[in-house]
Amino acid sequence: MADLKHVTIHSDGGCEGNPGPGGWAALLEFGRARKEISGGELATTNNRMELRAAIEALASLKEPCSVDFYTDSEYVREGITSWIAGWKARRWRTAERKPVKNADLWRHLDELASGHKVNWHWLRGHAGHPGNERCDQLAAEEIRKILARHKPEELAAALAAFREQQSALPNQPELLPLRPGGQ
Repeated sequence: MADLKHVTIHSDGGCEGNPGPGGWAALLEFGRARKEISGGELATTNNRMELRAAIEALASLKEPCSVDFYTDSEYVREGITSWIAGWKARRWRTAERKPVKNADLWRHLDELASGHKVNWHWLRGHAGHPGNERCDQLAAEEIRKILARHKPEELAAALAAFREQQSALPNQPELLPLRPGGQ
């Protein structure tokens, strides 16, 4: 992978409630060029939106690149740099032999990342870093759009369907309520 274009990516994802309506966003920079991408889902989790942001950012690259990837999600950075090798070796099971949460998204992220030379960086969220702050704004806008487009009963039905789908999957502790002040 010599002579690759260098791209800097910032990403963020979040939810209104966890689970709840979610938004994701990424900012890609190559030289002077900047590209912002974002989207959302009616019912999801914070971790899924963080993963979707990373997936969509890497999927938007049209050729192999050298990437400095910045995320405020320790879940994403630790997962892709440390935990994933063990998950794959154990056929997508944790060290406790339970199914890996969000394995569908982890597999997709792993596949996309393998086509690039990615250096994963963690940075503290809401700490004034311009790229991270912009992604946070874009993700929040996506959540607001979802809330504006859907009636409360539609949101409630989507959330109930999501929870039912997730409850059919074993080992989903990410659906537990957040601790006050936690992410």
